[in-house]
Amino acid sequence: MKLLTHNLLSSKCLKGVKVGYPLRIVAKDVKISESEFNKEFVKKIIPKLDWKVFVNAAVQIGHGNDLSDELIDDYEEDEEYLKKVHHVLMEVEIINGELICPETERVFPISSGIPNLLLNENEVS
Repeated sequence: MKLLTHNLLSSKCLKGVKVGYPLRIVAKDVKISESEFNKEFVKKIIPKLDWKVFVNAAVQIGHGNDLSDELIDDYEEDEEYLKKVHHVLMEVEIINGELICPETERVFPISSGIPNLLLNENEVS
């Protein structure tokens, strides 16, 4: 699971959960896979991210050291910064681990890079 995916996931459909975001990450296996840098894609996706959640997720899995807590001004013009974001966003992948609901502590497994957020019938709100 890439951190782009994590930035979009929540557990708000769990019974009793009001927000369910962001899910906490416990990464057991992390893989780095090179991918071609696409400056335009990175520039367009950054405004769609919840930046603080993205950086915190990167820190949780040990890959947030190159990112600033706040999005830098004029990031669109800083190719080195965009490459750092690209690396964490597109090349770092959680292979095995867990996502944890911040309100209920319900654990969702990540296996072979795929998060399983399927709910049991009694968990659906």
